[in-house]
Amino acid sequence: MKKLINRQAGPVGRWALGLLPFVILVVLYVVASDARLAANPNDKLLPDLASFVDAIQRMAFEPSKRTGEYLLWQDTLASLTRLALGVAISAAIGLVVGIATGALPLVRAGIAPLVTGLSLVPPLAVLPILFIVFGLGELAKVVLIVIGITPFLIRDLQQRAEEIPAEQVIKMQTLGANTWQIILRLVWPQVMPRLIGAVRLSLGSAWLFLIAAEAIAATDGLGYRIFLVRRYLAMDVILPYVVWITFLAFAIDFALARYSRWRYPWFHQAR
Repeated sequence: MKKLINRQAGPVGRWALGLLPFVILVVLYVVASDARLAANPNDKLLPDLASFVDAIQRMAFEPSKRTGEYLLWQDTLASLTRLALGVAISAAIGLVVGIATGALPLVRAGIAPLVTGLSLVPPLAVLPILFIVFGLGELAKVVLIVIGITPFLIRDLQQRAEEIPAEQVIKMQTLGANTWQIILRLVWPQVMPRLIGAVRLSLGSAWLFLIAAEAIAATDGLGYRIFLVRRYLAMDVILPYVVWITFLAFAIDFALARYSRWRYPWFHQAR
């Protein structure tokens, strides 16, 4: 009999074990909801599943009486647009600066201390400054995401670039490669799959900064809607929105993981 530490689940087993915690959470919620509603039929803290269905139908499939728009899809589009812009800008800056600081010692000596200092500044602490400087429009929300995750991406990619074996650099120099050729043909290809991994790890923080910015100053977005209805204790709207945000984050992470395995199979095989 195999020891527990050596046992692995098959494809079906992995799916079953992955879904099991969610099933347990749903069962616990239903039991707690039934208990609270039995004691107080007007309880809003844990609404029943029928209330969720009604709220989803109202938010996603019925036009708003005030604007005529489908609120869930409008909020989703607004939030995903801000998230995509913020993460894309952060990834571009992180890639360029991370490679420069990791591959060029002179650049690392000049920029790395600044990046380290910026990474220690709580991004939410500068949110009022961003609203003062950039106003209450879209730019401030995107900038918050950029400020929040770019230092992490730079430091991670800098470390990955520094980990490239010195033998590979020496061999390219022996073959006559200059600095730019070494960066473009050696460092860049090896750092790109690690960039995707770093972006995946930073998505949670990006969502946090996005929701915080939308909660304070926005007229649409998933975070805006959650904080708008909280004053009415509308848990039948808040909880589905939280689940929807979780699903979107999981879908983005899954897509990035699949793209990385498809585009850089050598990296995952080596690992």
